Amino acid sequence: MGVENGIERVSKLVMPILVILAVIICGYSVTRPGALGGVKFLFIPDFKHFSIMTLVTAMGQMFYSLSIAMGILITFGSYVKKEVSIEESTKQVEIFDTAIAVLASLMIIPAVFAFTGGDESMLKAGPSLMFITMPKIFASMGFGKVIGITFFALVLFAAATSAIALTESAVSTFSDEFGWDRRRGVNIMAAVMFILGSLSSLGNGPLSEVRIFGMQFLDFFDFLTNSVMMPIAALATCILITKFMTVEKLEAEVEQENHPFKRKAVFGFMIKFLCPLFVVIILVSAILNVLGIISM
Repeated sequence: MGVENGIERVSKLVMPILVILAVIICGYSVTRPGALGGVKFLFIPDFKHFSIMTLVTAMGQMFYSLSIAMGILITFGSYVKKEVSIEESTKQVEIFDTAIAVLASLMIIPAVFAFTGGDESMLKAGPSLMFITMPKIFASMGFGKVIGITFFALVLFAAATSAIALTESAVSTFSDEFGWDRRRGVNIMAAVMFILGSLSSLGNGPLSEVRIFGMQFLDFFDFLTNSVMMPIAALATCILITKFMTVEKLEAEVEQENHPFKRKAVFGFMIKFLCPLFVVIILVSAILNVLGIISM
């Protein structure tokens, strides 16, 4: 309960400020000379750039964006009260996740076009793009240093709340499976996160020349978690629910306290048939792309 309350308090403080800053930065970004090309690139379909692999890449991004098959859902799910409607909560996540995604796109993509003269290839920089483009935006703004420091500090706090939730899942597993006390589990996870986090950070600096499958550390860890580990976990989840827990029992959990489950039929069909298929496509495509067999 302490984890839940702590995360909730920080989120209520940080997220509104971060959203307001994001709106301000969006307004500044889209008004830069040449930024309109980025807005058009974002919202006007150009089917010459579209392929099946574009769809597969989008599905992979969905895993990360919605935290599908991540420990963070286990942590938050364990604290959900019976009187809370899971389906209504899902709708809220869908709306706010999409809105934040659009804001993030309007911050970065128009700025890339503005600062690179419309070079679309720069959009392939991956997760590190935020740390390449955003400093350029702040450098060109009035009071840019203050706004930049505030923005990245808020991003740090937002990331920390997610890290706490993710860590809680691992720590509780250590406690349940190995009988470790929480202090030991937290210390081990903190050490692992510090090492991997340091590599991701240094990959944009002193270790920028070190590559794994042609990727910097941050891009490699992003690929490993989003395109490999999460699809595997999602496939395992589908098998666990359909073969062992049963879909009917899960549906009963959602409908507790007389909450309607309007998407019951859609959910059952997807978790039995569509989700396993899509997950395998994402996993295989991502691995083949890294090996250079296909291009995404």
